[in-house]
Amino acid sequence: MENDTRAELPAPTQRSEGSSDVRPATPPRRGGARGLLFVIVVLAVAATAFWWLRETREQGAQQAGVLDARVEALASSGEQLKREVESLRARLADAESINRSLREELLGAAERARAVEDAVAHLADQRLTGRDALALNEAEFLLQIATERLRLFHDAAAAITAYRLADSALAAAEDPLFASVRQTIGAEIAALEAAQSLRVQPTLDALANLRARLVNLPSRANGLAAPAVDPPESRFARVFGQFVRVSRTDAQPTFEVRDAAITRSLAALDLRAAEAALFARDAEAFTAALVRARGGVTAAFDTDAEAVRNVLGEIDRLAATPMAPQLPELGSALGELRNLRTLRALSREVPPPVQDSSR
Repeated sequence: MENDTRAELPAPTQRSEGSSDVRPATPPRRGGARGLLFVIVVLAVAATAFWWLRETREQGAQQAGVLDARVEALASSGEQLKREVESLRARLADAESINRSLREELLGAAERARAVEDAVAHLADQRLTGRDALALNEAEFLLQIATERLRLFHDAAAAITAYRLADSALAAAEDPLFASVRQTIGAEIAALEAAQSLRVQPTLDALANLRARLVNLPSRANGLAAPAVDPPESRFARVFGQFVRVSRTDAQPTFEVRDAAITRSLAALDLRAAEAALFARDAEAFTAALVRARGGVTAAFDTDAEAVRNVLGEIDRLAATPMAPQLPELGSALGELRNLRTLRALSREVPPPVQDSSR
């Protein structure tokens, strides 16, 4: 519109060259253009305001619809929640009644469990008491057997075995009151082991070994062995010579000039006599038989030979070992066990002191 306004204005008068007249331009009419421009702006603002108001109303209507839908949804949700709360309240009431009944049942079960525990403890006490009584009876019997075995037969090995069995029986008892008895049993076992008594089976094996070694012992070189005799020429002499041998010696027929075979037989018999004395627990006869066997071996065989020296050394070892050494006196553990059993029996029989209710 501004361009149109400018077009309506008269064009300025051009001055021709050579002309001296100057015609002034006509001034533009500005008041009408401004009014027109103001009207246009007002119309644009009004159109914009109308459009904005219309859009605002439409958006308000839409938002109102959305809000109504939301309100309806919230109302329905509120109703649903209310129904659920009522249901939860009913369930909670049912759960409280069930919990109350369960609590009562639990209390009753606790009482019954306490009664069962008391009964089981009573039974366990009776079982332990019976087992301890059996273990103590066994230990006392074994200790008494060990004492009598040592007193009658001087058998320290059997006594040690019985003492160890008694210690095992006391270990099975759960009452710590008898721990001191086990210590006393250990001390008496150590005293029995320190006695170093002669054991039967190893000694019998050693004597049997000595008898077997006598066959291979070398004889003396001074005529103790049978003299060499020329074989007889006649058949009768050869047959008769197998049973009878005739020889001559200038010396007296003493023990030192006996035949080596006879000496071996006598030494073997002396070792047999030592075995018999060992079975009979005769220490003097055992030592005497070993001394006789040693004298025969020394007189008939070469003492410079290593085999003979070994045999003599073994005989000396057996003779030096006491068959019945000085054994300790037993009975301390047995007496202590009996005293403790009597003490425990008395403590269980004494009733507890009655408290005075008037205090």
